[in-house]
Amino acid sequence: MKSGVLLLPLALIVAVFVSALAVVRTKHENRALVAEIESLRQEHERLEMEWAQLQLEEATLAHNNRVDKIAREQLGMTEPRDYVIVGSGP
Repeated sequence: MKSGVLLLPLALIVAVFVSALAVVRTKHENRALVAEIESLRQEHERLEMEWAQLQLEEATLAHNNRVDKIAREQLGMTEPRDYVIVGSGP
Protein backbone atom coordinates (compact mmCIF):
# COMPACT_ATOMS: atom_id res chain seq x y z
CA MET A 1 0.00 0.00 0.00
CA LYS A 2 2.89 2.37 0.66
CA SER A 3 4.14 2.06 -2.92
CA GLY A 4 0.71 3.17 -4.22
CA VAL A 5 0.77 6.20 -1.91
CA LEU A 6 4.21 7.22 -3.17
CA LEU A 7 3.42 6.44 -6.80
CA LEU A 8 0.65 9.04 -7.14
CA PRO A 9 2.74 12.07 -6.00
CA LEU A 10 5.64 10.87 -8.16
CA ALA A 11 3.35 10.60 -11.17
CA LEU A 12 2.00 14.09 -10.47
CA ILE A 13 5.52 15.50 -10.20
CA VAL A 14 6.45 13.93 -13.54
CA ALA A 15 3.25 15.30 -15.11
CA VAL A 16 3.99 18.81 -13.81
CA PHE A 17 7.57 18.59 -15.10
CA VAL A 18 6.44 17.40 -18.55
CA SER A 19 3.80 20.13 -18.63
CA ALA A 20 6.38 22.78 -17.73
CA LEU A 21 8.67 21.60 -20.53
CA ALA A 22 5.76 21.75 -22.98
CA VAL A 23 5.01 25.34 -21.92
CA VAL A 24 8.64 26.37 -22.39
CA ARG A 25 8.79 24.76 -25.83
CA THR A 26 5.51 26.35 -26.91
CA LYS A 27 6.66 29.81 -25.79
CA HIS A 28 9.93 29.37 -27.67
CA GLU A 29 8.12 28.34 -30.86
CA ASN A 30 5.70 31.25 -30.47
CA ARG A 31 8.55 33.76 -30.17
CA ALA A 32 10.27 32.30 -33.23
CA LEU A 33 7.04 32.50 -35.25
CA VAL A 34 6.40 36.09 -34.19
CA ALA A 35 9.92 37.02 -35.30
CA GLU A 36 9.38 35.27 -38.63
CA ILE A 37 6.07 37.06 -39.17
CA GLU A 38 7.72 40.43 -38.56
CA SER A 39 10.50 39.58 -40.97
CA LEU A 40 7.99 38.54 -43.62
CA ARG A 41 5.99 41.74 -43.10
CA GLN A 42 9.11 43.82 -43.69
CA GLU A 43 9.92 41.81 -46.81
CA HIS A 44 6.34 42.29 -48.04
CA GLU A 45 6.60 46.07 -47.57
CA ARG A 46 9.94 46.14 -49.40
CA LEU A 47 8.52 44.12 -52.30
CA GLU A 48 5.41 46.34 -52.49
CA MET A 49 7.63 49.42 -52.74
CA GLU A 50 9.82 47.79 -55.38
CA TRP A 51 6.70 46.77 -57.36
CA ALA A 52 5.39 50.36 -57.30
CA GLN A 53 8.77 51.65 -58.51
CA LEU A 54 8.87 49.09 -61.32
CA GLN A 55 5.35 50.03 -62.45
CA LEU A 56 6.37 53.69 -62.55
CA GLU A 57 9.52 52.83 -64.49
CA GLU A 58 7.54 50.72 -66.96
CA ALA A 59 5.05 53.54 -67.52
CA THR A 60 7.90 55.97 -68.11
CA LEU A 61 9.73 53.68 -70.52
CA ALA A 62 6.59 52.84 -72.47
CA HIS A 63 5.46 56.46 -72.92
CA ASN A 64 4.58 57.12 -76.58
CA ASN A 65 6.73 60.26 -76.93
CA ARG A 66 9.79 58.41 -75.65
CA VAL A 67 9.22 55.45 -77.96
CA ASP A 68 8.69 57.81 -80.92
CA LYS A 69 11.88 59.74 -80.12
CA ILE A 70 13.96 56.55 -79.88
CA ALA A 71 12.46 55.21 -83.11
CA ARG A 72 13.37 58.38 -84.97
CA GLU A 73 16.77 59.17 -83.44
CA GLN A 74 18.34 55.78 -82.76
CA LEU A 75 16.63 53.61 -85.38
CA GLY A 76 16.20 56.21 -88.11
CA MET A 77 12.50 55.44 -88.53
CA THR A 78 10.14 57.96 -90.12
CA GLU A 79 6.45 58.25 -90.92
CA PRO A 80 5.63 56.60 -94.26
CA ARG A 81 4.82 59.06 -97.06
CA ASP A 82 2.23 56.90 -98.79
CA TYR A 83 -0.07 54.53 -97.04
CA VAL A 84 -0.81 51.34 -98.94
CA ILE A 85 -3.42 48.98 -97.61
CA VAL A 86 -2.86 45.42 -98.64
CA GLY A 87 -5.87 43.19 -98.22
CA SER A 88 -6.34 39.48 -98.43
CA GLY A 89 -9.90 39.69 -99.71
CA PRO A 90 -11.26 38.62 -103.16
